[in-house]
Amino acid sequence: MTHLDEQARAILRQNDKGGYTLPTHGLYPYQWNWDSAFAAWGFATFDVARAWDELDTLMASQWDNGMVPHIIFHQPDPGYFPGPDVWQTGQTPETSGISQPPITAIMARLIFEIDERTGRARLEALYPKLVKWHRWWQEMRCTHGPVAIIHPWESGRDNCPDWDIGMAGVDGSAVGPYERRDLGHVHADMRPTKEDYDRYIAIVEFGRSVGWDDTKIVQDGPFLMADPGITFMLLRAHDDLAVLGRALGEDVSEIESWATTLRSALPLIWNDALNAFDARNLRDGAFANILGSGAFLAYLAGAGNPQLEAQLLRAWNAVNYGVPSADPEVDLFNPRKYWRGPTWPVVNALIAIGLNADGHIDLAERLRSETAALIRKHGFYEYFDPVDTTPCGGKDFTWTAAIWLTWARHEPQENAAKGAA
Repeated sequence: MTHLDEQARAILRQNDKGGYTLPTHGLYPYQWNWDSAFAAWGFATFDVARAWDELDTLMASQWDNGMVPHIIFHQPDPGYFPGPDVWQTGQTPETSGISQPPITAIMARLIFEIDERTGRARLEALYPKLVKWHRWWQEMRCTHGPVAIIHPWESGRDNCPDWDIGMAGVDGSAVGPYERRDLGHVHADMRPTKEDYDRYIAIVEFGRSVGWDDTKIVQDGPFLMADPGITFMLLRAHDDLAVLGRALGEDVSEIESWATTLRSALPLIWNDALNAFDARNLRDGAFANILGSGAFLAYLAGAGNPQLEAQLLRAWNAVNYGVPSADPEVDLFNPRKYWRGPTWPVVNALIAIGLNADGHIDLAERLRSETAALIRKHGFYEYFDPVDTTPCGGKDFTWTAAIWLTWARHEPQENAAKGAA
């Protein structure tokens, strides 16, 4: 075991709150949805039982309607804004009112396949909850075909340029005074602006005003955009959930129908002018006309094509390390600004899983190697400048440690040796 392996394990353990894992201390003091799914994958490399515990704790806060919230406020922490007093969802434990990328089934399959015999009972308990969550996505967020998000935070790629056209229509002028706590942990140049935050809170206040009624939020809310990233993640998650269902002897015809329906909606988010998949404002049909990393998650769902590959290589070759979160050849690109240019190890890992499955072994290995180089040079930061490698965001970050243990550290010869054994 290398020093970095030991350090990555130590980060998972130090961020472990007993059944759930913090993304990092200080900046993110609660349980985040897709962070937990990555944490579970990381734990599975040395403690499979603890990995299942992580997923169980996440799904234990599922709402009656099937939604799994993006934040679970297990313990009070006045250092975080917006906390449960802002969301006011009425859940126990208290939670936010929106969801986050549904990658839990993807990770559950990876964990289950490590040890199917001992994992079967854990999966049997988890499976019905996953089906219920996927049904919620289809019924509540796929009403326009592709997956829609009702808040940029729901995408996991919070302030990426994809959402700018939708955010422009959100009025944040009536939001009262508040104190952001994130700026006490990370430099303001790396975080969303106050104008962004005013609009974020305005969207939360609308959700609160309608009692977090999904139908009303989708119909009348201030923000509704089709998200290529979640569309592709949900597609892959549907496929993986169906695999898990078959392993348990379940009827997976409903899940297969969801995948078929969602795949048929992909032409609605293909932008011919961009030669790529693109976010779309569902209030007026306008494309964002922004090449973002969410488009490249198409490979995760087996939806890559030659035009998209050309765009991937163009954007990727314009930087030095990893896939950038926004097009480096447009003016809005900012290599250190949260989701507006940096490269994210977790997104790189998901793209690489897709590239490998699509037969692009060389590109997947390039992405792994570049991501590993960032971690070896600077450690386990939240994200990185893809041009000069500057580490950004929170440090000792759970999901970056998890990605190291599961994917980034594995050299090709090591993988070959494992296969031979």
